[in-house]
Amino acid sequence: MDIYFIIVLVLLALAAFDLVVGVSNDAVNFLNSAIGSKAAPRFVIMIVASLGIMIGAIFSSGMMEVARSGIFNPAMFTFEQVMVIFLAVMITDVLLIDFFNTLGMPTSTTVSLVFDLLGASVVVSLLSIVSQDGDISAISEYINTAKVLTIISAIFISVAIAFSVGTIVQFFARLLFSFNYKNSYRYYGAIWGGFSITAIIYFIIMKGLKGTTLSSDTLISYIDANTGLILFSSFVVITLILQLIIMFTRINILKGVVLIGTFALALAFAGNDLVNFIGVSVAGLDSYDIFKNSGSDASMMMNSLKGAVHTSPLLLIGSGVIMAATLWFSKKAKTVTETEISLANQNAVVERFGSTQMSRGIVRSTRNLGNNISAFLPTSVNSFIERRFRKSTYAVGMQNQASFDLIRASVNLVMSSILIASATSLKLPLSTTYVTFMVAMGTSLSDKAWGRESAVYRVTGVLTVIGGWFITAIIAFVLSGIIAGVCYLGGFWGMGAMVVMTVLLILHSNRLHNKRVKKNKTCVFEGEVKEETIMEKCVGNIKEAIVTIKDIYSQTIIGLNTEDRKLLKSLDERMYKFTDDTKMIKQQVYITLNQFSEETIHTGHYYVQVIDYLREIAHSLSFITKPSFEHINNQHQGLSDVQVGELEKINFATSEFFEMNLDAINRNDFSMVPRVIEKQQEILFLLNEARKNEVRRIKSQAESTRNAILYLAILNETKNLMLQTLNLLKAQRDFITEI
Repeated sequence: MDIYFIIVLVLLALAAFDLVVGVSNDAVNFLNSAIGSKAAPRFVIMIVASLGIMIGAIFSSGMMEVARSGIFNPAMFTFEQVMVIFLAVMITDVLLIDFFNTLGMPTSTTVSLVFDLLGASVVVSLLSIVSQDGDISAISEYINTAKVLTIISAIFISVAIAFSVGTIVQFFARLLFSFNYKNSYRYYGAIWGGFSITAIIYFIIMKGLKGTTLSSDTLISYIDANTGLILFSSFVVITLILQLIIMFTRINILKGVVLIGTFALALAFAGNDLVNFIGVSVAGLDSYDIFKNSGSDASMMMNSLKGAVHTSPLLLIGSGVIMAATLWFSKKAKTVTETEISLANQNAVVERFGSTQMSRGIVRSTRNLGNNISAFLPTSVNSFIERRFRKSTYAVGMQNQASFDLIRASVNLVMSSILIASATSLKLPLSTTYVTFMVAMGTSLSDKAWGRESAVYRVTGVLTVIGGWFITAIIAFVLSGIIAGVCYLGGFWGMGAMVVMTVLLILHSNRLHNKRVKKNKTCVFEGEVKEETIMEKCVGNIKEAIVTIKDIYSQTIIGLNTEDRKLLKSLDERMYKFTDDTKMIKQQVYITLNQFSEETIHTGHYYVQVIDYLREIAHSLSFITKPSFEHINNQHQGLSDVQVGELEKINFATSEFFEMNLDAINRNDFSMVPRVIEKQQEILFLLNEARKNEVRRIKSQAESTRNAILYLAILNETKNLMLQTLNLLKAQRDFITEI
C-alpha cells in the first residue's frame, strides 16, 4: 500500500478528532451566555447551536487556503516536506487542544493552528536549507512573516479592547435597566432588543454570510453599498415588532435575543473556524491528489497548493455532523463551558482558582481607583449608581439559579458580535475565543459579579486563562517543530512513532479528565431540585465518608504493623484526596443550604455541624496516615510486638464502632446511639490503657524515641476520631429527625 496514502488516512482521522477537541474547546464561545443566563432549557439551547453549526459548516468559507499557503510558501517545499508539516501540525493541534480541554481552559484554536504551522514549517525549512548547504537567512522566502506578525499584534489588541468594551457597555446597560428591570424593560426593552438583533444581523452578514460560499459577488457588492440602509431599516422594523410583542404578549424578548445571538455565533464559528480543524487535512488530501496526478514524484515542488480551495460538500456536511454530535455528547465541552461561567457567576460558587500576589495587587489597586473616582463624584450621582446596581430578589440568578441575568447575556453576545464583525470588515485577524471570553469577563466585572469575596479568585482565573493563550502559542510552535523534526529525520518510522504517541496521550488525557470530573462531584445542585434529592445526596456523602474513614484507618494500622510501605503510600495518597473532598463539601455548604426549602432550612445548622465534624475527622485521620507512612518510608524501626498487639485490639474495636455508626445512618435508626456511646467508651478505655502501658515502657527505655512518639500520636488522634465521629452521628441524628 502507498505509504503516503496511509498518511492521508491518518490526517483525515486526526481531522475528525480535531473537530471533536476543537468544538469541545470553542463551544464556550457561543454557549456560555445562553447557558449561564438559562435563557431556555438546555436542550433548546443545544438545538439552536447545533442548527447554527450545521448551516455554518455546510456553507463554510473558502479560508482553507490559510492552511495551505497562509503561513508558509508551498512553492519552496516538496511534496514529502509538506506532508511532514501537515502531519506534525495535526498531531500537535490535537494534543494541545485536548490538553487544554482536560484542564477545562478555553484557548484559541486559531492561534494554535497558526503557530503549529509556523513551528513545523520553520523546522522543515531549516532542515531543508541545511541539507542543501544554503544560507539560513533564506528562511524568509519560506515563511510569510508579515501575516504572522499581524496575527500576534491582533491578539494583544483584541484582549484589551474586548475587555474594555464589555465593561463600559455593561455599566451603562445596568444603569439603564438595573437588576430589577421589570419596569424599565417595558419602556426600553424593544429599543434594546432592536439594537441587539440588528447588531447580530450585521454580525451574521459581515462575519458569517460574506465569508461563506453561500454569498455571491453581486450580493456582497450590494451589501457593501447599502449597509447603512439595511441596518437602519432592520432596526426600525425589529424594534416595532418587539414593542408589539411586549405590549400584547408575555414573551420575554431578551430570551429571543440570546438565542438568536447563540445561533449567530455558532454559525460564524462553524463557517469560519472550520479551517482550524480540517483545513490542514484537506490540504494534505489535495497534495496527495496533486502527487498522484503528477507522476508520484515525492520531490516535486508544491506550487499547485496556491490558489482557491473548493472543499467537497460531503466533507463539509460530515464535519458539521461531527461538530454537532460533539456539542451534545462531549464531557470536556461542558468542563470548558463551566470554567468561563464560574468566572462570570453572579452568585456564590466554589471558586476554581486560588489567590496570587498579582491578583491581590490588581484587586487592591482597582478598589483604590474606584474609591478615588467615587470621592470626586457628587453624592447624588453615587446614590443613583448604587440604586441601579443594587441586587434584588427579582434578579434572575436568585429565581432559577442562573449564573447571570438576560441583560448581561445579551450584552455578551451583542458586543462580541459587533467587535468580531467590525474586525472582519477591516480584514483584521481576530480570535473568536479571545473576544467572547474577554467581553464576558468585562461584563461580569462591571456587573459587580467580582465582589470582595470572589474578586481575587476571579482575577487569578482570568490571568490564568490569558496566560494559557500565550502559552498555547509557545507550546504550539515548539512542539510542532519538534514533531516535524522527528518525522522529517526519522522518515516513516518517525511518523509512526508520533502517531502512536498521540493515541497513547489522548487515552491518558481522557482518563485524567474522568478522574477530575469524578473528584469534583459534591453536594451541589443546579436548578430546581426536589427536597428528597438534596437530602439523599447530602446523607449519601456522609455515608461514603464514614466508609472511607473506616477503611483508611483500619488499613493504616495494618500497614504500620506489617511495615507495608506500598500500602501506606497508597493510603497517604487516598487520604490526600479524601481531605480535598471534605474541603470541597465544606466550601459548598452555602450553595447547598440555599437549596433547602423554607420548611427545612431550620435544620441547616445541624448539617453545618455534620460537615464541620467531618472536616475534623479528616484532619485527625491525616495525622495518623501521613506520620505512619513517613515512619516506614524513612526506614525507622517498626512497632514492637506489644504495640502491634495493642493496636490490633484497638483496630478491631474501632471497625465495630464505625460499622455501628454507618448502620445507624443507613437505617435512620438513631435509637442505636446509646450502644454506639458504650462502644466509644470501650475504645477510650483501651486507648487509656495503651497510653499508660506505653508510658511505662518509655520509663523502662523499652521503646525507641521515634516509635514512642508515633505510637502516642496514633492513640491521641484515634481518641479524637472517636469523639468527633460520635459528634457527627448526633448532629446527623438531629439533622434527619428534625426534618
